[in-house]
Parts: sequence; structure tokens; C-alpha cells
Amino acid sequence: MSTRGTIKQGLRRRLAAVSALAMGAALAVAIPTTADAAAARVDNPYVGAKAYVNPDWSAKAAAEPGGAAIADTPGFVWMDRIAAIGGSSEAMSLREHLDTALDQGANLFQVVIYDLPGRDCAALASNGELGPTELDRYKTEYIDPISEILADPAYADLRIVTIIEPDSLPNLVTNAGGTEGSTDACAVMKANGNYEKGVGYALHTLGAIPNVYNYVDAAHHGWLGWDSNMGPAATEFKKAATSEGATVDDVAGFIVNTANYSALKEPNFDVTDSVNGTTVRQSKWVDWNYYVDELSFAQALRTLLVSEGFNSNIGMLIDTARNGWGGSDRPTSAGPLTSVDAYVDGGRVDRRIHAGNWCNQTGAGIGERPTTAPEPGIDAYVWAKPPGESDGSSQPEDNDEGKGFDRMCDPTYTGNGRNGNSMSGALPNSPVAGHWFSAQFQELVRNAYPPIDNNGGGDNGGGDNGDDDTQAPTAPTGLTATAKTSSSVSLSWTASSDDTGVTGYTVYRDGVQVGTSTTTSYTDTGLSASTAYSYTVKAKDAAGNVSAASSALSATTSAGGGTGTGALKVQYKNNDSSATDNQIRMGLQLVNTGSTAVDLSTVKLRYWFTPESGSSTFGTACDYAVLGCGNLTLDVKTGGSEAGASHYLEVSFGSGSLAAGASTGEMQLRLNKSDWSNFNEADDYSYSTSTSFADASKVGVYVAGALSWGTAP
Repeated sequence: MSTRGTIKQGLRRRLAAVSALAMGAALAVAIPTTADAAAARVDNPYVGAKAYVNPDWSAKAAAEPGGAAIADTPGFVWMDRIAAIGGSSEAMSLREHLDTALDQGANLFQVVIYDLPGRDCAALASNGELGPTELDRYKTEYIDPISEILADPAYADLRIVTIIEPDSLPNLVTNAGGTEGSTDACAVMKANGNYEKGVGYALHTLGAIPNVYNYVDAAHHGWLGWDSNMGPAATEFKKAATSEGATVDDVAGFIVNTANYSALKEPNFDVTDSVNGTTVRQSKWVDWNYYVDELSFAQALRTLLVSEGFNSNIGMLIDTARNGWGGSDRPTSAGPLTSVDAYVDGGRVDRRIHAGNWCNQTGAGIGERPTTAPEPGIDAYVWAKPPGESDGSSQPEDNDEGKGFDRMCDPTYTGNGRNGNSMSGALPNSPVAGHWFSAQFQELVRNAYPPIDNNGGGDNGGGDNGDDDTQAPTAPTGLTATAKTSSSVSLSWTASSDDTGVTGYTVYRDGVQVGTSTTTSYTDTGLSASTAYSYTVKAKDAAGNVSAASSALSATTSAGGGTGTGALKVQYKNNDSSATDNQIRMGLQLVNTGSTAVDLSTVKLRYWFTPESGSSTFGTACDYAVLGCGNLTLDVKTGGSEAGASHYLEVSFGSGSLAAGASTGEMQLRLNKSDWSNFNEADDYSYSTSTSFADASKVGVYVAGALSWGTAP
């Protein structure tokens, strides 16, 4: 995973001299106009940021066919060994990178901290230079010198974002004993605690610098997405973040998918889908995972981490450098309904052989360009792994960087327990990790999604030199608010048109981007009650052309809260694609808006409905809950005097507490009549068509028997 450069000193200096070109344009946001504004501590360091572009990587990218179109994209600099701090004739030092960032006029610098003792105990390709017991060297020869440089007052106006030690803590959860993919090296690191101590020391030392924002690596959905991994991982992260003097205040957030290929979104199927009575979770590809893409995993993990005790304002980063999965093989719809495997395999955009494959994957593409605050809870999409830098060599190669040979980088390898004994899917003829891999870069450009627009700048790698799309879509029209609560506004609009096709929409609240959508609707959450907001929407096409903004819509949130006056609220989303089938499916989450913890054993939720005709007895099920389905009790009871409310589903909690400002996270629930006859949900009291979480004033929250939130029928 290292990023050793190959640019000669003279070329690097020339690049630095001209680095005021449009570098950083991919994070197209307002730039602070004063040093004080740049230096001020902010909640999301990517807001108002112009990010540093690494000239070493930029020159290599620009030299490749089609690479010029993305050569000015900002990304992370990797400090993957002690020598990287001081640099060499072929690689800039940390201080040179920071000085060049100032020359570029950047106010955001991104760096990966990656040299733990016994590093990457489960993947030989990215082993490091320090032995399992060399914690003192890690502290004094690696972290302390980095800290001294980052704390230099010359860089005080830079927001410095760090990624703390990719892969380390997740390895302790899944690969340190008791599983088929475990290694002796990981067992050693779990026993000696040096991963936790090293991460804690890095967080504490770097977190003491006012303009440093630490993001801890949290693997990806295909690693930690199961209950058996996700909960223990959150506990492990908290343990490390409170070691060696560190506290949760030293953690700005977490990053997922670092140097991996997991799709940002799987647009063609949901984890809750079923085929002939078999759920998507039972497919070979999903393998009972609760998540099928990185966005849903990152948002759920964030909720879990807050409940674990991390600050409620933490944000998530997602590495989108190589997870685009475009090209001619990208599916546009789900697969056939002949079986759940055919349905998933025919529709998934992630075309890897197995979700556990990680080395130089065949068919991958450049993903979303770096974007600020693209979705709720997500601070940014970033390029953590520089496209074109190898994950590992396809055969053994001598090197002086401590990096070994991992069979997962060998295209002839038939796999192991961690990838279901599947072929590795790796590209042939790859160099040592971190070295430039031209063939991979060219494939990433060809398969980019969204596609790369060369804008007349030469061959894009696919032979197209003159037919670039430069026509923007028409502006969206008919923007309207379809629903409002005390903390959310649901929007819809009329689709834009384009000569090649619209790929998505960007939603702005009061002139600031708050989210994106691939449909003509969006729900904006986390708003204040009785407050007016102004919304506009822009369309974009596959070439990246952006339309003019729609006409502005003013929407005022409701007073909210129903008749309940307590410190709890419930949020709801509709997980059922049909209002007239034989199940009611919903997502619920409980939020503590107060200043003290709440004993969950005293809390009950009520969702009111009518069963119409058919059986008067019911079956219930919990498909997934961040808290664990075993901590929930579901029961259907009669009650309610208004239309649409003859019965209610009551949700009770086991022991435990909900911290102030925390959420239980999503609970995916369903119920059916014993004879499996159909419902008509459209007239149910608590029913809503919202497919994104929104405050639900007609779902009741009771604490010790008293209504705390919502309006009871």
C-alpha cells in the first residue's frame, strides 16, 4: 500500500513551481479568504477546502493515456516507513509535501500513517519494516518525527487529515484466532497489544495538534459487515482510541474501503430483497452480510460507533479511488428471478469474484471523484489509495521496504478461507506494493464510473479522441416538498433531460450541498423544527456536465414532536416496495435527543396499523438490528381509536442504555398475518412512503408506560 514515487528531483521542483494550476478542483467548494478562517477548528475539515494534489502522483497519472483528465485530483500521501518522512531522490519528504501544499494555495493536506509494529499481519504484500515488539521505535522514530513536522507553525493554516493505520485493528477482530483465515502473526499482535497501543499513541500525539483531524481505518463492508464482526470491531476501536493517553476527542471520524474495491452503492438490489422466498442475504455473494455496499455500511457503522461512546459529530470518509466498476460490463438492472444467486450476480456492479479479494482487481475502475459531504454522516468521498499504485507483486520480488509476497496478488491462486477459496481475481505482472502499475492505471481509467471526461484532452484509453460530451443536462423543474416533519424535508422534482443521459442529482440546502440522488427524490434530515430552508437541485450526466440549478423552493419544517414531550424520538423508513403484499416491513431507529442516558428496558415503540381481513394472529421477525435482534422483543397487540390503528406492533428492548445524543441504529422489522393474507398499508395510521429515515410523529415512544414521543391514535 506504499506510495514510493519515481519523479526525479528536477521534475518535482518544476511541478511545484506550476502547482497553482487547477489542482484541487475536484473538491469544488469555497476557499477561505483569511488565514484565521483556514486555521479555525471545524466540524468537517473538507467543507471549504482546497485539497493538496501530490505532484509525484500527478505526473505519473498525466503520462498515462487518459490520465491527464484526473491528474489534478487530490489524494493522500502515504508515510509507509520511517525513511518516507525524510524522502529520497525519488520521493518527496513529508516537509516537502507540506511546503508544496502551501505553494499550491491548498488549505487541506491528507496523509496516511502506516508503519505499525508487525504491520498488516494478514496480508504479506503490505508487511512493514518494524517487528511485532518494536513499539518504542514506532513511537520515537516514526510518530514523534511526524508530529514534530505537522506541529510546525508554518503549517498551522493547513487542515491536516490523517488516516490512522489501515487494516490493523480490523485484523485483530477477524484474523487473530478462531477463524479459517486467522494467522499466527495476527494472534501475536492481539496478544502483545501493540496495534492498540500504537494506534492510541498516534491518536494522542497527533490529536494534540490543533489543526490535525484523525480518521481511524475501519476496513469495509465485506470484512466487518456481519454482526459477529461489526460489534466487536466497534469495541476494539474504542479500546484503541482510549489507549496510551488517547481519548475519543482525538478521533474526528473513521474511513472505510481504504485501498479496497467495494462498491460505493449497489443500485440494482437491496439487502432486504427476496427471490422466490429466499433473501438476498442468503446469496453466495452476500453470504448473510447485512450490507451490500460501502455507503450503507459506513452510515450504520457511524451510528454504532456513536452508541459505543464516540462523539456524536464524528464523520465518515469513503475511499472511492478504485470502486467505480464501470465499463461495458456494468449491469443496469437486477439479474433474472430464476434464483437469488442469479438475481444478485446479474445485478451487482462490483464484479469481483469474491468480496474478500483485494489485490489489483481485474475489471475495476476509478470511482466517484473526491466530494465533500455527499451523504448524511459522510464527511467526504476521498482518494486514499492513489490509482495506479500496486497492491502487491504477482510473484516474489526482492525489495528493501519489508514487503512480502502474498498469493492473493497471484492471478493463478485458488484462494483461502478468507475469500471462500475463490480465485484471486488479480491482474498479472504487478510490481511490489506502492510501485507504479501502468496497466492497472489504464484499466481503472477505461472502467471509470462515473466515466472520465477527457474534454478534448487526448485519448481516454478507449480510442475516443473527439466525441467527448460537453452538453449539460437541462435544469430540474417542479421542485416540491412532498413531506415535512420537525427535522426533515422530503423533496421531489421532474427529471432533467440530456443528450447522453442523466446519471444523478445534487441537492443543495441554503446554497450548500447536502446530498445526492440517482432518482428524482431526496429526504433531507437532521433539521431544526419550525425553520425555513431554501432548496435547489442540479442534474449531472455521465461525463460530469452539471446543469443549472432548479428554481429555489422554500420549505419550513413542522413544529414537531407530537403530543410526546420527552427526550426520545423515533425515525422510520418504509422498507416495503408494495403496500398491498402479505408483509409490513419497516426500518426504525430510536434517538436520544436529551442530555442524559436512557434505560432502554423502560422503553417501548408502537407502530399502528390495521390487518384488514384474514387471520387475527400474527408472526413477527427482526431481520437486522445494530443492537442485535436478540436484544429486541416484538409483539402485536390490539389498541387505537382512530382509523388505521386497530392494532400495533410493540418493540421492547432488553437491558442497556442509550447515551445522550446517540441512536440505537437501524432495526429492520416485519410482520405478517398467520394465514399470510395481504395487507393494505396505505390507510395505516403509522404508514409513510418515505424510503429514507425521517422523524415519525405517528410512531409512539413510551417510557415507563408514558407517551414520550409521537401522537397516539
